[in-house]
Amino acid sequence: MYLARKKIKGKIHYFIRESYSDGQCLRSRDLFDLGANPACYIVYPGGNAYYIDEVVEDRLRSFGMEPAHDELDDIFWRFLDPEIRLALEPFRRRGKAWQRVVISQEEEEKLRTQVHPFDKRRIHYLKFGHVDQGRIEYMPPKLFRVLLEKSRDEIEQYFMEMEISLDSSDLKTYVYVIFDLQRFFTQITSKIMPHGLDQDKVDEHFLNEICRLNSDRFFWAGINLEGKLHEYLIRYVIMYFDNPYGADSFLDDYIRNFVNSRRFYRAPAKKSTINRNEANTIFGVKKDAINKMTRRGLTRLYRRMAQKLHPDKGGNHEKFIKLTEAYQELLKSRK
Repeated sequence: MYLARKKIKGKIHYFIRESYSDGQCLRSRDLFDLGANPACYIVYPGGNAYYIDEVVEDRLRSFGMEPAHDELDDIFWRFLDPEIRLALEPFRRRGKAWQRVVISQEEEEKLRTQVHPFDKRRIHYLKFGHVDQGRIEYMPPKLFRVLLEKSRDEIEQYFMEMEISLDSSDLKTYVYVIFDLQRFFTQITSKIMPHGLDQDKVDEHFLNEICRLNSDRFFWAGINLEGKLHEYLIRYVIMYFDNPYGADSFLDDYIRNFVNSRRFYRAPAKKSTINRNEANTIFGVKKDAINKMTRRGLTRLYRRMAQKLHPDKGGNHEKFIKLTEAYQELLKSRK
């Protein structure tokens, strides 16, 4: 069972549906019409407790189904009172502990042969956000396991839910990627900056590809085609033509890498304009005496002279700077 939504007279209506096999392919059917407000079927006896109205279970049993609590819980969870949902969320997650996904050879073969390339591209982009889909065939089959044993209608409902998380600035790029429009161009920009291409040609290829997919019987197995553009594809036309490309991720990545590579950059030390002989003269001490001084002795001498030359003590600003530079130059020989 799964939750499906459909716009009727401008308003979203919800349905409980199931995918089933007719012996040849997987189809879908409505089990219960939840209307525009599924929350009305949730009963709150008190506290944080809740249960689903028995009318829902009775209807499902009329189809020969005995729904598990978890199945109904997943379907109605988003319509639950927000405060109760917040209180129960930790227990819900604990009950769904992470388990390592292991797929059989039979499942792996189904994933390789039965998952449509269009679905693979959608999964891949929603998972990684990559414009370049060149390595999609090297992805582990378990990445697409979520699509197994689902009718075309259930798959489309799944993607509709996933696409809600996309930012509006990503929508046009998303459509560009999932219809694999980059394969029609040889420019390197086709894999990193689709907005750098001839947009008239991109538009033309998009329209051709969406019409081709609309008539792909393998893709629409279990759904009767009516000749017109399917409602599940209309949303991609809207995404593509009603949204601009987002910010140039390639340029953003380049700038980010440039900044990060220089995050700990330090400007080179200013080169001294004073040589050793000038430094000895400024300190007013003979060269031999300077050479015999320890680092500590030189520092003491510098401090005594700095007291006299510091501007705050009535000294000369320029002479104080020269003294400091001379001190730094003489320290080099004592490292």
